Amino acid sequence: MTTTNDLSAFPITKKWPATQPDRLQLYSLPTPNGVKVSILLEELGLPYEVHRVSFDTQDQFTPEFLSLNPNNKIPAILDPNGPGGQPLALWESGAILIYLAEKAGRFLPTDPAARYETLQWLMFQMGGVGPMFGQVGFFTNFGGKDYEDKRPRDRYTAESRRLLGVLNDRLKGRAWIMGDEYTIADIAIWPWVRNLVERYKAGDLVGYAEFTEVQRVVAAFVARPAVAKGLTIPAAPN
Repeated sequence: MTTTNDLSAFPITKKWPATQPDRLQLYSLPTPNGVKVSILLEELGLPYEVHRVSFDTQDQFTPEFLSLNPNNKIPAILDPNGPGGQPLALWESGAILIYLAEKAGRFLPTDPAARYETLQWLMFQMGGVGPMFGQVGFFTNFGGKDYEDKRPRDRYTAESRRLLGVLNDRLKGRAWIMGDEYTIADIAIWPWVRNLVERYKAGDLVGYAEFTEVQRVVAAFVARPAVAKGLTIPAAPN
């Protein structure tokens, strides 16, 4: 029977050995989805051990990684101290954010109405912001940029612009998505907005300069020490 802090039953530890098996194990890269979890862990101050899942060597398709996440996506975690004191393997960044916030009792309101409203905005990122911004990135920075037909790019650009407008309207008179309280909705959304502008260089394309409320909150977000650190985890190899 697997006991607390014994992670030997999980094949992923054969490729990425846990040198600190009493700590939460994070398998990730500093992508918009990956840094959601590293940022939250830094905000919470929870001890964890990080393992870099390199896309360059297709680590995400190895049997060891697939044994934890059959959907071959980062991030994923292995918590040796999960529910009931037993290890818990978990994937999907939104699910991980909810789990960690509830585990620590922070960044997810306990009031039922506010909790569901926060989850609503988390789902808004997962179902809208992430997929649409990612498509803009494909058509501006990756293979899609060479397509002669610009209609696919324009379709995703228009939807991304609309989503930014939804965020901009929401933030009027609010410090964060939920008002004065910083939550996992912010931790999910703002890495994607930052990525759209800084990595995909799509600010001009989506008219980012018009969304002054979004700019204000992104600046406040990246100024947080935990965010600044989390955005670099896992670090690139030397």
